[in-house]
Amino acid sequence: MKKALAITMAILFALIITSVTFASEEQVAPTIEGSQPTKETIPSFEQMKANHLKILDERINSLQQEKTCVQDAKNQDDLKACRSKHRSDMKKHRDYMRKGVGPGGPGGQVPPQVK
Repeated sequence: MKKALAITMAILFALIITSVTFASEEQVAPTIEGSQPTKETIPSFEQMKANHLKILDERINSLQQEKTCVQDAKNQDDLKACRSKHRSDMKKHRDYMRKGVGPGGPGGQVPPQVK
C-alpha cells in the first residue's frame, strides 16, 4: 500500500514539474518565412480604438433594445421572446467573429507584436 502511494506521489510530482516547465517557456507564434508585417497590415492604434468603440456601441445598442423589450413585456411569454431575440442577435455577431473577419482573425485587425 505504501509502495503504491509512493509511486503515485512520484508520478504526480513529475507531472507538476513538467507542466510548470512547459508553462514557463516563452510561447512564440509561428510566422511565415520572409514575411514581415508592413505598415498596411498592422492597424494603427486609432484604427483599433475606433473598431473597438464600434463593437462596444453595437453591443450597447443590442442591450438597450433588450432592456426596452423587457420593460414593455406584459407576461412571461413576452419576456422569453425578448431573451430569445437578443440571443439570436448575439449569436449572429458571435458567428461573424468566429469566421475570422473580426479583430484577431485572418482578415481582421491584429495588434502589433511588441518584442
